Amino acid sequence: MKNIFILLSFFILNASDCKSKKDAEKNAENIPECIQEKIEEFTSQKVTNPPIKIYSYTYNEETVYFVTAVCCDVYSELYDNDCNRICAPDGGKTGKGDGKCADFFDTKTDEKLIWSDTRKYGKGSN
Repeated sequence: MKNIFILLSFFILNASDCKSKKDAEKNAENIPECIQEKIEEFTSQKVTNPPIKIYSYTYNEETVYFVTAVCCDVYSELYDNDCNRICAPDGGKTGKGDGKCADFFDTKTDEKLIWSDTRKYGKGSN
């Protein structure tokens, strides 16, 4: 019985990971070229811990792209469709970002994972 539980858990975890990857691939077709260039830039650098993720949201009636922070006191960044930096919603010494979009987490909608760095952190990384 224990082996069945372990096997079932493994299957569920792998199935959800595959769904996330398929969703990210599907979303990649619709993202601006400048965001795709950021992804290429990130993958040419060392792996971060935690890994970088990019989400799209609707914010102030526009599609925006949220790039997660790579660590601790580092700002996350929010970009518009042309990769103009809008603000830093969180991070920094206070954890509250740069204050230019303090309502982001309360008002954003339509979350979609665009990209997640799936490379393994460890040997040869930061």
